[in-house]
Amino acid sequence: MAKVKDTGCCKRFDPKPWDKKTIKWTSKLFVKGRVGCLFYMPVGLGGFMKRVMKEIDESKALAKTDIMLMNFTSMWGADIYVHVAKPVKGLTTTKLSGTFMSKVYEGPYNQTGKWVQDMEKYVKSKKKKMKKIYYFYTTCPKCAKEYGKNYTVLLAQI
Repeated sequence: MAKVKDTGCCKRFDPKPWDKKTIKWTSKLFVKGRVGCLFYMPVGLGGFMKRVMKEIDESKALAKTDIMLMNFTSMWGADIYVHVAKPVKGLTTTKLSGTFMSKVYEGPYNQTGKWVQDMEKYVKSKKKKMKKIYYFYTTCPKCAKEYGKNYTVLLAQI
């Protein structure tokens, strides 16, 4: 089977550096935004990402590592964090610090509930307590289809 070329949109994701790892961040810089959700399904995420990525690109603030996190605050909304190399004028910037346990999952988004249960068990098996969970969607739906893999990384802040 021939290897699919990079799409030019989302980079091909390598799960190895993220699967079953403990990650420590100290003041990791992110642009923070918010989107509405309908029963945990983001509404308007594509438009939000296009606008924010345009501003990040124009400010030459693109980080070397593509990280976009979501934290669902309710079934009606989510905070979005896009990793940046420097603050971007006009966008809210925040820093995330802490220790996170990560685990990679592959499959359709409707499996998220099972992934969260698995992540909770994984954290508990390591004698840790989860404070918050972040979802790292590694590619957009179009690129996931093109690459044939739909990876999601769950990051449990401990």
